[in-house]
Amino acid sequence: MSGKVGQSEEQACEAFVAWLDHRVVAAGRGDGLDRLEVSPSGTFWLGRLACEDEVRKGAGDERSERLDPCAIGIRLRPAAAPSWSMTVTVRARAWVQDSKDGPDPERRWWRSDLVEEPVSVLVGTEGGSFGRKQLADAFAAVGAPGLSAEVRVDVEDWHRETELVVQLVNTSPEKPPGLTDSHLYETQLEISGLPTVSFKLEALPDSFRYERDVPAYGVNVGVEVLALGVFRTSDTVGVQTYRPTYWNVTNTPPDLSFVTLAADPLPQLAALIDALAAYDDTHWSPAVLDARHAAKGWTPMMRAEADRSASEVFAELDRLRTGLELLRTRPAILRAFQLMNKAIARSAQGRGYATWRPFQVGFLLSTIRFLVEPEDEARYVDTVWFATGGGKTETYLGLLLTAAFFDRLTGKTMGVTAWSRFPLRLLSLQQTQRFADALASAEMVRKEEGAGGTPFSLGFLVGQAGTPNKIVPKTDSDDVTPDSPGMPDKYQVLLYCPFCRDENLQMRFDRERWRLEHRCTSATCPTKGRALPMYVVDQEVFRFLPTVVVGTLDKAASIGLQQAMRGLVGPPQKLCPVPWHGFTYAERSAAPNGCLVPNCQGGKVLKPLPMDPKRFGPSLRLQDELHLLRDSLGAVDSHYESLLDHLQAELCGTRAKIVASSATLTGYDRQVDVLYQRQGRVFPQPGPQAGESFWTTPTAQPLRRFVAVAPRGVTLEHVSDRTLDTLQRCVRELVNDPVKVCAETGINPKHASMLVSLYGTDVVYGTTLYDVEAAGRSLGSNNTVEGINVEQLTGQTDFDEVRAILERLENPEDDFAERIHVIAASSMLSHGVDVDRLNTMVMLGLPLTTAEFIQTTARVGRKYPGLVYVLHKIGRERDAQTFRHFEQYVRQGDRFVDAIPITRRSRRVLELTIAGIVGARTLMIREPASRQRLSTPAKLRDYVRDSGMTPAAEAAAVAMVLGFKGAEDTLHQQQIAEWLQAWFADLEDPTNKATFISELGPRSPMTSLRDVEASAPIHD
Repeated sequence: MSGKVGQSEEQACEAFVAWLDHRVVAAGRGDGLDRLEVSPSGTFWLGRLACEDEVRKGAGDERSERLDPCAIGIRLRPAAAPSWSMTVTVRARAWVQDSKDGPDPERRWWRSDLVEEPVSVLVGTEGGSFGRKQLADAFAAVGAPGLSAEVRVDVEDWHRETELVVQLVNTSPEKPPGLTDSHLYETQLEISGLPTVSFKLEALPDSFRYERDVPAYGVNVGVEVLALGVFRTSDTVGVQTYRPTYWNVTNTPPDLSFVTLAADPLPQLAALIDALAAYDDTHWSPAVLDARHAAKGWTPMMRAEADRSASEVFAELDRLRTGLELLRTRPAILRAFQLMNKAIARSAQGRGYATWRPFQVGFLLSTIRFLVEPEDEARYVDTVWFATGGGKTETYLGLLLTAAFFDRLTGKTMGVTAWSRFPLRLLSLQQTQRFADALASAEMVRKEEGAGGTPFSLGFLVGQAGTPNKIVPKTDSDDVTPDSPGMPDKYQVLLYCPFCRDENLQMRFDRERWRLEHRCTSATCPTKGRALPMYVVDQEVFRFLPTVVVGTLDKAASIGLQQAMRGLVGPPQKLCPVPWHGFTYAERSAAPNGCLVPNCQGGKVLKPLPMDPKRFGPSLRLQDELHLLRDSLGAVDSHYESLLDHLQAELCGTRAKIVASSATLTGYDRQVDVLYQRQGRVFPQPGPQAGESFWTTPTAQPLRRFVAVAPRGVTLEHVSDRTLDTLQRCVRELVNDPVKVCAETGINPKHASMLVSLYGTDVVYGTTLYDVEAAGRSLGSNNTVEGINVEQLTGQTDFDEVRAILERLENPEDDFAERIHVIAASSMLSHGVDVDRLNTMVMLGLPLTTAEFIQTTARVGRKYPGLVYVLHKIGRERDAQTFRHFEQYVRQGDRFVDAIPITRRSRRVLELTIAGIVGARTLMIREPASRQRLSTPAKLRDYVRDSGMTPAAEAAAVAMVLGFKGAEDTLHQQQIAEWLQAWFADLEDPTNKATFISELGPRSPMTSLRDVEASAPIHD
């Protein structure tokens, strides 16, 4: 096969991945080795069996047996009554140590020939043991006398149906005479001749969409079905997934190219909806469901589930039809949609795609109604649920640009259209760049088409973890000044110019405009050297109110402390007369006219807002990775979501539409209700069978190969090191001798350099920071391959270092020895990091949630076939159960996702959030209405006395904001009332030493939504 003519890149990758996996498994078993310098029991982690006596002398519990088992086996369900007959073929080897004066003193351990013995089994209900003498004789014949094993059959009926557990047990004595190692190696069990019936997957409920048949279960191993009635153990469990295609009907898909939809979208959109309607009738009509019901033997519960799904599918179709009708009848919506497509077409140039996937257009049509019926549509949270890598971010951007153009066409000439929030502490620079690219293209289209208003712009709101909250002239604190170390280069957020894609960006601080700027140095850039419309300092975001603000979820907490956050939910106060100073907010000692530029000379006579104040409220709030808003973080955020809604309603009389993405549908409707007090809708609706719908179906192209590993007798760190070591050794062999490796793997040598690039950087993923750091350290000291360059990507990695690492990954060094070879990463990697060169991953333990497993493994194999090793911490019960049905776990992953644990009725959380709600109401609503400063206790005390504000009235208002109005909320209402009594008491106390109103009450407002989380490291 060497030099295979016509071999595609995809085929070369597929062959290389198979070779890598073969080599890693061989390293774990010892395949192909003849001699060793060190004990094999401390080297190999696959295929080995400890002796039964040794296991019994250990802790004696199931957990310790899994860590270094003495048996492997297969659990079967026989089709007939006893007795049962079968042939069980046993394969194994031994490792034997020579005496010190043996033939190879440096490598005293030698591997025996293969023992391969078919054992005839005839067993009744009592079970039995077979082949012990036959196997002992076979081991003696290959030079390992004293070793022994047997085939043991146990008969169990505690599942109501009879099950046979057929095992190979190492019965060798702990110290066999003349032998140093009582382990068996390269063990395998094969069963034939026994008719069986399948198990039903008990881990999941019945569903009309899924097959639950499992032919057999492994005991400490995986199981392969070689032919009907032939089962064989496997040391790892391999599961191949396949790349989807995004059209699932026989007729030609409509032309959904950006160019066509920018010019004449209606015929193509109508064709899309007609095709969807035909598919829905074919798969979801009552007659079709009746036929499936009869053929599959559905239970009444399964049929009821199918009927509910059908009604949701047809409701989705109606929403798309409504969207199309709005495009036909509302010129402003049609124009905004066309301009958005023109912008996306420009943004996509040179990126290898020029068309929408049908589901993306479907989502746009299903949600576009919010533009003309904002209040009614705000009742729903529309959640995009699609495979990671399918294009959810681009779908968001399409909706967001449509809304931005619609704003410009209908009189909203400035201000925030959308606030997009990401749940991780460190927002992905790649995600930010995507937003910047889309907005830059939209800005060029806006100017060309005369859409009016201020330039489209992007704000980056993450706070001091990434960029400054503010820049001050001089400071004695941690505030950033123009002369701070690293200024301004360390705060570069963009990876390249979004207008021309030139990578030579220059950071500059403009003292006159008091602005931290990204500038493009290319002479051909449309910006002509001017500052890019990108704001990365918090106060600049408030001064200029960019069209789109992207940021981290936890930043919302600032709304209880920072009056200038008002611009993200409603109108600022005025406009500074100095043209480049922007909007103004409340007067403060450092900002006597409300301008956020230090030492502003604009004076007290400010300009009125140039637009209807009510239009400053954002149209959209986008929430990425909704499933991560769980536990305490979700509870805290639910209160702040209610606060954001309340403030926008008070200031603008509107509510933002909320759009989200999620890795799971499990319990999403309840989660949306708790978080937003709104009704959940999901798009697209799941199809009639698992893995396919109108919008998608699998192809024959490999996506990812998942390999579950249950290490035996050695540490997880050892297995991780050896796996990465083997992967790196393989790539180095390809670098050093491409002709030899390509001949061995059946790959055309012309693909060698591509394969080195695509598989030369491995990811090791840890579920805890401790695991990540340990993996990085361990690789540096335990690898046999020289010169493995390791970098870490965690929430602790400096912002500018993240940018540098991403740049090296995207544009690797010419010399392989200088490249990044291993990325040790935490959950930071699992959202929004899209690098086509990341195609191999080693997971240190199963992530704590299935959603995290889905998201994390999706970071590899995004464009080319991926390989993922999941090293199970097999002593843990959850890992052991997942290993047992790993294939189903991968193929039906969304069904293993737990419902999101979340409540808004936590009294502990309420204790944390009351202060922010009271503070925000004071700063955002009362202070502007009073036309006076209320930031100090003295000023606020006078206002309270004059206005007649009472603890009871404010407590009722806070309870209403949070939706605590039912009988079940009595304790919460009481807690709020008691808190406010203490707050008012502090306010009226002349001896209270509070300087600012945030210091009143039992506690200050949260500075981050994550303040609720424990800061202590967690180790398992």
